Amino acid sequence: MKNKIQISVIMGVFNPADKNRFFGAIDSIIRQSFQDWELILYDDGSEEPYRRVIAEAANLDTRIRLFGGTHNRGLAYALNECIRHARGTYIARMDDDDISRADRLERQYRYLETHPQYQWTGSNAELIDSQGVWGYQTMPEIPKARDFLLNSPYIHPSVMIRKECLTQHGGYSTSKEILQCEDYELFMRLYGNGCRGYNIQEALLQYWEDFASYRKRTYRRRIREMKLRRKGFQMLGILDRTTVYYVLKPLLVGAVPAPVHHYIRKKTKRKQRKM
Repeated sequence: MKNKIQISVIMGVFNPADKNRFFGAIDSIIRQSFQDWELILYDDGSEEPYRRVIAEAANLDTRIRLFGGTHNRGLAYALNECIRHARGTYIARMDDDDISRADRLERQYRYLETHPQYQWTGSNAELIDSQGVWGYQTMPEIPKARDFLLNSPYIHPSVMIRKECLTQHGGYSTSKEILQCEDYELFMRLYGNGCRGYNIQEALLQYWEDFASYRKRTYRRRIREMKLRRKGFQMLGILDRTTVYYVLKPLLVGAVPAPVHHYIRKKTKRKQRKM
């Protein structure tokens, strides 16, 4: 392949809510200790004021490549388009409001280069909002099938994956039945097909999570996730009488008022210790 590089960082963007956070996310890639990368932005039908902001961001570094469409097709479609244009051996996910630690790409690249038994690697994360770091998310080091019961055992924007793994298994599903659950579905499908991932036990990412994040979790989304859980757990061989609660979890959690859920989560994650 012409102009082969090592890492393609992919980011689907739609009407970025905060220009400073968006530019901060991109700057955290530009400042990486590992410099053999390209950043692929896909503008998923943003409105005109935001399109100018995205175009401005694409000019921050010559390694940033901008693609886009005129209609909003969803994150899964945008990421598949990024993958289609990617020239890297590895694909690193990134969201438009998160911050990658300066050695993130290097740490993940070195790990995958020396551990061929794993197809991807994620990491732990610091949780941030407008006030700064408020919590810490620890992920299982070597997730097993039952680790999918509670939630996805990988923080999506912390993941670096072998491109061939994604292309061989069809990339992200664009089915409307799993809208906003595309990463959960992807990792269960890959695991079910014999692929394995590893979580580096350090916070290589600062993950944006504030109260507004909870408002996006609509009842319809929770119904979709419940159906996905049932199908995914069945595929992984972990669906039985003892795991019914985990299938229903999105609806049960959805019954808790968002302010209460947010308070409980902040209190819980503040107690987690960095390793």
